[in-house]
Order: sequence, then C-alpha cells, then structure tokens
Amino acid sequence: MKTALPVTVKRAIELIGLFVLGWLIVAAETIVMPLLMAFFFSLLLLPLFRLFRKGRLPEAVAVFLPILLFSIVVALIIWLFSNQVGALLDDFPKIQHTVTKHLDDLSIWISRSFGYSPKEQVHFIDVQSKKLFNSLDGLISTAIGSVSGMIIFLGLLPIYIYLIMLYRKLFIKFLLMWFNEAQHTMVWETIREAERMVKNYLIGLLIQITYIIILLGGLLWVFGIQNALLIGIIFAFLNLIPYLGALIGNILGALLTLASSDQLADVLIVLGAITVVQFLDNNILMPRIVGSQVKINPLVSIVGIIAGGAMAGLSGMFLAMPVLAILKLIFDRSDHYRQWAVLLGDDPAEGTH
Repeated sequence: MKTALPVTVKRAIELIGLFVLGWLIVAAETIVMPLLMAFFFSLLLLPLFRLFRKGRLPEAVAVFLPILLFSIVVALIIWLFSNQVGALLDDFPKIQHTVTKHLDDLSIWISRSFGYSPKEQVHFIDVQSKKLFNSLDGLISTAIGSVSGMIIFLGLLPIYIYLIMLYRKLFIKFLLMWFNEAQHTMVWETIREAERMVKNYLIGLLIQITYIIILLGGLLWVFGIQNALLIGIIFAFLNLIPYLGALIGNILGALLTLASSDQLADVLIVLGAITVVQFLDNNILMPRIVGSQVKINPLVSIVGIIAGGAMAGLSGMFLAMPVLAILKLIFDRSDHYRQWAVLLGDDPAEGTH
C-alpha cells in the first residue's frame, strides 16, 4: 500500500524543482531561450500556416512562407531603427555642442549648490575616467560576446521555428504519452487554450508597437521634437516589458531630447507626450485589443520580469509574461498545483474560497 507524502514534503519538492528549473535556464541560456522564443513565435505563425495549407500548398512550403513573411517584417523594423540611428549620428556635431552646453550648465549649478569648483569637478571626472578605461577591456569583450550571442540567437530562431512547426504533431504526441487516455481531452483543451492565449497576446503586442510608434512619433513631430520617430520606436519596444520598460523609455526619451535640444521645454514636451500615449495605451487601447489574456497580478509580474532578466537578459524579460500565463493556465487545470495558480492570479477572491 502506497503512503502519500506529507503536504510539507510536497511543497518542498516543488520549490526545489523551481530552483533546479531556474538553474537549468541560467546554465543553458543559449539553448533554452532561442527554443522558447521560437516556440512562442511558432504559435503566432500557426494561423498563417493553416491558411496556406487550406490553399493546398505542401506542408514544408506552408511552414516556410509564414517564416519568410515574419523575417521580412523584422528586417523592415531593423532597417527603420538603423535608419533613424544613422540620422541621429549625422547630427553628431550639433549633439556634441548641445551636450557640452548642458554639461557646462550642470557644472555651474553644482558649483553654486555644493561649492565644488570646476577644477575639482574636472579632477573627479579624470579619476573616474581612468577607472572606466581600466575596465574598458572587460566591457569591450562583454559587448563583443553579447553581439556574437545575438547573431547566433537570430540565426537559430528561424531554423527552430521551422522545425517546431514542421514537427508539431510529433511534439504533441510526445506530450500526450505522459498522460493516460482519460486525460487526453483535458490536455488537448489546455494546448488549444495556450495557443489561443499566446497568439492573441503576441498579435496584440504587434498592434501595440504599431500604434505607439504612430501616436508618439506623430505627436512629437507635431511639436517639432527632433528624433521623434526614433523616440517612438524605442519607447514602443521597451513598453513590451511591463512596468519597467516604460520607466526606461521615459529616461531614454529625455536623454535623447537633451542631446539634440538645448531647451528644457522640449524635454517636458517629450515626457508629457509619453504620459498621454501611455495613458491611452494602458486604459483604452490595450485592454480592448489584448483584453485580459495574461491574468497575472502585478507583484508576480514585476518579480517574474526581474527574474527573467537576471536569468536570460532582455529575451527573458520579454518572455516572462507569456511563460507565467501558460504556467497559470496549466496550474488552473491541475488539482495538485492549483494553489500556484491562485498565487499567480490577479483575483483576490480566488484565495478566499
């Protein structure tokens, strides 16, 4: 006769399992993250694949065409961003003059407020510059490693998407073999719900990127702000990272404006425009477009995003929300792990039953 494990032992095993899972993600980041990203993008491209299959195209071609279209869209976005960065670099002499003026004004303010003379400030900057240059080799090697890792990541991504979509039935069969036949209906329902949720979430993010670039870039252009489109693009993509991305986007928008304008009013216009667009996004547009696809409470969201960033960098932060949403969906349908679904959820009433 089998004896059931005490509840405390079960919870301890679950926590150890979470720790081991996190350690594996960190240890095998270069393998796990491209696969995970490819999995979510393959869910996004499945409707296009099914459309091509209805047109009686061969399966391999029907898989290849959505990936080709997706690659073209990504290439256009990269081209647009690089074009805007190139325009920014063309104004480098003006930017250098503007930054010098801001630094001179800052030096005068520090002298008046804290009593540090310009000579003392220059000495402090020299000391800090020497420290920076001493560690420059490490920074350069880290940057080169990041660029090479990104190239490998982008190179593997379409290959993984193609293979995941092509062998999707094999993976589903593998998954079903872990459950008895009585549970297959529940597993299929979970798979379809996860596919629907992730697809709607990612399509919503693409729509969000588009209207934020148009709204914010257009609004800043109307006010005559330089690099309006670049600020819109940067903020739109950073806004994909909930809570933290918007804060970083505000800071970068203000810094770009300071670099290209000597008027403080322009910075206030940029921050005001970002605030207006973000208000429309959070309260009117995004809830209608995406709805409540990802029902995760804010505390878990922030902790999950920070943990994802610590484990896998920017890609980990981007994937944190859909991963948490799928975990909650699985936990909701499991009698053994439903308490984890309550912890992740955004409905306080769930914990009072």
